Amino acid sequence: MRVSRISEVAEAPFVNPLFTSKDVTIQAILPESQEYDINMVNFGRGTRLKFHAHGGEQILIVTAGRGIVATEQEEVAVMPGDVVFIPAGEKHWHGAARDSEFSHIFIFRRGCQCTPMED
Repeated sequence: MRVSRISEVAEAPFVNPLFTSKDVTIQAILPESQEYDINMVNFGRGTRLKFHAHGGEQILIVTAGRGIVATEQEEVAVMPGDVVFIPAGEKHWHGAARDSEFSHIFIFRRGCQCTPMED
């Protein structure tokens, strides 16, 4: 067993063309997991991902700030304590509200493909 304290996990820049800005960091919470990618992502104000889909299910656990999770049909405001389930293949984006920073833990199966999609 290992307990991970997010406050003790180093932040690193998370540079990816899917983000709308470079104001994003990532914290690898449990890098030793063989089955799951479990990371904290920290978004600067108004920063979000572009539309994308995953080859498997994704879970987001909101930990700080105010954010938005959106599909082509709806946008939902989320806040700390909210848990979001995104089915495999669902076109979506998530990120910070315009006036707030935002953090969430994301969980999906290791090796799950992320496919960029048109906005």
